[in-house]
Amino acid sequence: MRVANLLVLSAAGMLAWACAASDLDGNKPASVEVSSNDCAVLAAVAKEHYKFGPDNPPPPLKGLGDAGWRPQCNWSQHGLSFEDYNDTAANQADPRQRLKWVTFQKPAYDGNGATVQTEIMHGPLAGMGYECRLHSGIAGWTVGECKVNWVS
Repeated sequence: MRVANLLVLSAAGMLAWACAASDLDGNKPASVEVSSNDCAVLAAVAKEHYKFGPDNPPPPLKGLGDAGWRPQCNWSQHGLSFEDYNDTAANQADPRQRLKWVTFQKPAYDGNGATVQTEIMHGPLAGMGYECRLHSGIAGWTVGECKVNWVS
């Protein structure tokens, strides 16, 4: 019972923080800040869904998503290592190499956890987009499921 109360209080605290941090007048540009929760959510997707790690290095990380937002995380803290995707150099490379990347959009939080959109390209016409649902618990963020949004 105490664990359930703790989870409810944690979720309520995250919801209050999210409401307080939101821009109510809508005239300001999107925040470029990345919270530690955002980084933990993205790391969970990278490790649990994509299985990135020392034996399966990730492709370069491409910025995408909300205007002005790009994940700037201490990836090594999560056991990951991403190189930046370079659009300029990519235009001159072999398409089988330049079209390899992964991207994450800013996670959205609610009372049940978080949802994040992610995409991965393995080469020309070889990519997939997902919507992943994550849950927060004592052990941190875990991926519940990832649904396919698109396939190329």
